[in-house]
This record gives sequence, C-alpha cells and structure tokens, in this order.
Amino acid sequence: MMQFLKYVLATIVGLILFSFVGFLMLIGLGAAFSSSDSKTSVASNSVLKLDLDKPIEERSSNNPFGDFGPIRSTGDAIGLIELKQALKDAKEDKNIEGIYLKTETPAAGWASLEEIRNALIDFKASKKFVYAYAEGMSEKGYYLASVADKIYLAPTGELEWNGLEAELSFFKGTLDKLGLKPEIFRVGEFKSAVEPFIREDMSEPNRRQVTSFLNSINDHMLVRVAQSRALRVDSLKRYADNLTIQTPQDALRTKLITNVGYQDELEAVIRKQLGVDEKKKINYVSLSKYEDSEKTGADSEGSGSNRIAVIVASGDIHSGKSSDNTIGSETIVEELRKARQDEKVKAIVLRVNSGGGSALASDMMYREVELAKKAKPVIGSMSDYAASGGYYMLMGCNKIVAEPNTITGSIGVFSLLFNTENFFKDKLGITYDRVKTNTNADFPTATHEMTPFQKQAMQRATERIYAQFTSKAAAGRKLPVDSIRAIAGGRVWTGTQGKGIGLVDQLGGLDDAIKLAAQSAKLKDGDYRLKYQPRKKEFFESLMNSLSGDEESKVQAQLGELAPYVAYLKKLKMMQGIQMRLPFEIDIR
Repeated sequence: MMQFLKYVLATIVGLILFSFVGFLMLIGLGAAFSSSDSKTSVASNSVLKLDLDKPIEERSSNNPFGDFGPIRSTGDAIGLIELKQALKDAKEDKNIEGIYLKTETPAAGWASLEEIRNALIDFKASKKFVYAYAEGMSEKGYYLASVADKIYLAPTGELEWNGLEAELSFFKGTLDKLGLKPEIFRVGEFKSAVEPFIREDMSEPNRRQVTSFLNSINDHMLVRVAQSRALRVDSLKRYADNLTIQTPQDALRTKLITNVGYQDELEAVIRKQLGVDEKKKINYVSLSKYEDSEKTGADSEGSGSNRIAVIVASGDIHSGKSSDNTIGSETIVEELRKARQDEKVKAIVLRVNSGGGSALASDMMYREVELAKKAKPVIGSMSDYAASGGYYMLMGCNKIVAEPNTITGSIGVFSLLFNTENFFKDKLGITYDRVKTNTNADFPTATHEMTPFQKQAMQRATERIYAQFTSKAAAGRKLPVDSIRAIAGGRVWTGTQGKGIGLVDQLGGLDDAIKLAAQSAKLKDGDYRLKYQPRKKEFFESLMNSLSGDEESKVQAQLGELAPYVAYLKKLKMMQGIQMRLPFEIDIR
C-alpha cells in the first residue's frame, strides 16, 4: 500500500512540475511573440497578397501563431479595421509595389465590402497595381475584384452573375411537430422577426420591405461596377436576367473581366511588372505578416495628446459583458463612460454592426450615449447592420453615418414566449401543476397557456417599449413622433433609403465618421490619435483560443450544414425580455 501511495505522490509531484515548467515556457513564448523585436521587415519590390476568402469582422482577434498552419484557429477572421489600415499603409509603403487580390466568396456583409472596395480604390491612387485572380467568384467576390486593373478568371472557372437573393428560414412546421406553441406580442406591421415561428413563408409587408432594400443594394452595386468597368447598368441587369455569363469566355466578352488564364499566367505578368526573373519567386507578403511589419514610408497615426475614441460594438445585443461576437451593454456602457470622462478624448465614434437584441440592454447604451454627447461630440457609424436595437444604440448620436448598402431601421418591438405544455406532455410525458398566492403569480409562464388578461399585459408592455423607442428616435433625429412612426413599424431600410427619410445624416464608412468626429471637435488632420475600444485580447487569451478553437468553429466542424440551426437555438436562449431585432436570418447572396 505504501509503495502504491509513493507512486501516486510521485505522479502528482511530476504533474505539478510539468505544469509549472509548461507555464514558464508559455510566459517565454508570450514574451517572444509580444516583443517589439519580432517585427518583420518588408523587402523591397514586394507584393501584398490579400486572401479575402474568410470571415470579415469589425476587428481581428490577436492570433499569436499567425500563419503557422495547424495551430491556426479555424475561427480566425479578417478584421475590417485592420485590413483598411494595412491598405492605407501599403499605399505609402515604398517597398510595396502592388496587390495580388484573391476574393472569390468573401464572408462579409455588403457594407463591409463597400469599405474594403473604397480602400482598394484609394490604394490605386498611388499608381500601384491591383491584380485579381479567381477560380470562381460570387457577386460579393466580384464586387471587390471589379476595382482591379486586371481580373484573371481560370479557364474552367465561373463567375456568378444572376442577381441578389435574400433567403429567410421558417420553423413553424418544426414547432408544430414538436408541439411548441409560440406566443407572439409585437408592434409594427413590418416587424417580421417573429415570422419564422408563426409562418411558413414571408408576409406581404415583409416581402415588400425585403424586395425594397434588396433592390436598393443591387442597384448600388450595379452602378459602382459599371463605373469601375466602364459598362452600362442596363447591360449588367440584362446579363443577370438572361444568365449571359455561363463561362469565363462570356465574362471576358462582356468585359466583366480582363483575362481568362491560370494563376501562373497572372504571375508572369506580375514578374514583368516587378522586373523579376521568371526563375525567381515573387516576394509576396501576407496580410497577417504585413500587419506585424515595420512599414516604410507609411503615415503615422498622428501626434499630440488628443484622442478620438472609436468604440466597436458587433453582434447580438444582451445585458452583461460583451464577447467576441456579441454586444454586452455593461461593456459598452463602461467604454462610453470612460471615453466621456477622459479629458484626452475629444470626440467619440460609436461603430455598430448589429441587427438588435435586448430592448433593455439597448436602452442602457442609449442612455450612456445621451450623457456622452453632453460632454463631447458622439458620431454613429453603421456597418453591415445597425437595425432595431442596433439603431436604438445610435439614434441619440449627434450625427449618424451609414454606407449606402447598410441595413438599418427596423424600429419595432416584439416579445416571444413558447408554450411548452403539449411538448412536455405529449413527447416526454412530463406534466406540471402549481399553487399560487395571487392570481397572476405564474406570469409570464412557458409551461401552460397564459390567460387573456396576461396576454393583454404582455402586449401592453410591448407597446409601451415601442412608444419609448419611437419617441426617443424622434428626439434624437429631431423629427416629429408621427414622422418617425410613419417610417417605423419595424420596416427595414438601406443606408441610402435611411438618409432620404431622416434616419441617417451622411453616407460613408468608418473613416468618414472619424473625420466628422474630428471636425465636430475642431481637430485638424494629424492632431489626434485613434483609440479603439474595447481592448483586443492579450496574448494568453488569444493563445488559449488558438489552441482550443472557438465554440462556433467546433460546432461548424461537428454539424456542418446543421450548424446554423444550432446558432438559432442559441439566439432563442438569449431572447429574454422584450426584443428589438431584425428578421431572424437574412442571407443576401
């Protein structure tokens, strides 16, 4: 027995020592990666290679292993803010001669694509080249590639050019089979976020609004592509209607692309452009390595003690702390408060990419915006989405800036409860009984049907929040309440449409919002620095995520095509209280 205990004790001591040594190694690794000496230099005559066939989010996460293949997390995403900064740096970098662009099926919203596209156009002002290559391209991929000087499409590849589609999912049939009865309380003819639970298709009001904003996005895309490729909008529409683009040769004939060819053929052109011998490799620099490099000739971030705080909020809205893909009111309120109280911060830009969420959490952040703008200018910047609760966050700002293809509006409210009584009884054999001290002590409930009186109470609460939403929107936008309610009702608009009806002040991206903030604070160019908040994860936080992989990636790997439905269930769990949300899932492609 003593011998056994000795072995156990030795094993425990060994594990402790191993853990301690491993911890010290991690500290050393962290110091090595975080050291300023780890900055790489960019060789002369280099080409920035942009692979944009990845998820594109507002900000990237700090991946400590960069491009080290197998250690790289499958959940890595390109940060829009970091990508735009890299393009701005590369424009002035004497060592960067041009860009090799790979953009086939980027996972991004249309407003994010707009900002990237504009940054590429700005890069071209340096007279450096932008060449694009693809084996196949979706409309989103082509929208970015359309600004390139040369667009190569593989001889056996394809270019999707058949117009945009918005597809919504509906779950009424599933709920019926399970015996789950949704109890819906909403305000607004167009508030369609609840339709997936009570219908098998779109209602006519919802179909009208989706048709309206989808055509607005498509029209904007066609105009921009026509400008870049010296084509006519009506020709582009005809190509889509008639499915004209069936082969790469069709794309070449209609001048959507410049060349049909393989990657090596494009690289031969790049070598000639650079003056590099055909036997030598082209000196490509990846985005991740370029972000970590010492830039030559790049603009500085500005000088002086003045700051503009850029507070980035992306994801579904809920109470509590933010995560990588959600907006927690506690986190954003804290960041707004810190920016308001910091004397070095002269203006605030609130950057929002959200289709909404908790009404309560949205109101907490709105209140902090109201307090902040009493101390300094607060400018709202809309990304892909700033709708419903996302719009609520911004409507108190001094000015609101949106991209033409931003999805916004959706000023409406709903409450959602599920009556699970039949599900538990018929499917699982579980029944419930109760004792109450008061008539409505069980209100609200999910285990049995609510009484008509209780349902009326829920509807009144929903209407009360809607009245607050519209009245605060009217005050923030300096419009009569009746004018706001005429364009509210849960209806969704694009940024272009929103500007026309008073929901938006100016069309543009984050850079435009920052310039507006500087002007409002009477700051000159180069007289301020940007301070992005909340902070990015530190080395060890990113290290743990890289080694373990994020939850979303694990679900995707395990469930494949079923993964989105698991995401829906997670959203359902977060729907506590009265909600301000877009339709559950809008997939524009």
